[in-house]
Amino acid sequence: MPIDLICLDADDTLWHNMRHFQAAQDALQSMLQPFADAAITRATLDACEARNLRLYGYGAKGFTLSMIETATQLAGDTLPTRMVADILDAGRALLAHPVALLDGVEATLDRLADMARLVLVTKGDLLHQEAKLAASGLGDRFAGIEIVSDKTAATFRRVFAAHGVAAERAAMAGDSMRSDVLPALEAGGWAAYIPQEGAWAHEAAAEPVGTPRYARLERLADLPDWIAAIA
Repeated sequence: MPIDLICLDADDTLWHNMRHFQAAQDALQSMLQPFADAAITRATLDACEARNLRLYGYGAKGFTLSMIETATQLAGDTLPTRMVADILDAGRALLAHPVALLDGVEATLDRLADMARLVLVTKGDLLHQEAKLAASGLGDRFAGIEIVSDKTAATFRRVFAAHGVAAERAAMAGDSMRSDVLPALEAGGWAAYIPQEGAWAHEAAAEPVGTPRYARLERLADLPDWIAAIA
């Protein structure tokens, strides 16, 4: 049965993203050197992010708030006011960085668009994701844009239904096992995992075993051949 709908993640699937968050984290670690070593700063920030996701959601704004919270935890009453301003500057840089496409993205999307309708399914801050999509120049290639607070099986069932496609004729591809692969499979669709270096630990999960609707690909450019082989 052929695939009629191809859903694609955005951050670190179509364009670089985590390397900018890593740069902000490195900057925070440098700022907090007088108060904690890098490993403690990183662990504290990871814990703050995980705890704050349900409050702030995904994206640069929530990450910035978590950086400030990390600084207050580690520096306490001795936290310099200037450091808060520097953290805010690092957060603004996250919101303003240029969008750099991964290699071969445009050619791959052109191939995929000849095979099925394309829908972008990404999570994060609405304004920031809209700005990145506009800067990418890729928006016209998609039949639909879905910017969501989180990706769950219910999210994908809704997306599939909204585009009038049965789950078994829909596929999702992205760099997150937790957000792109597992919920799409649970919703009854196909899923391709395209891992990238520097992936956020929060997005890690056990890889499916013995699941015929799942594939691990080395790069996005391998996706059209996998989609073609499904039929």
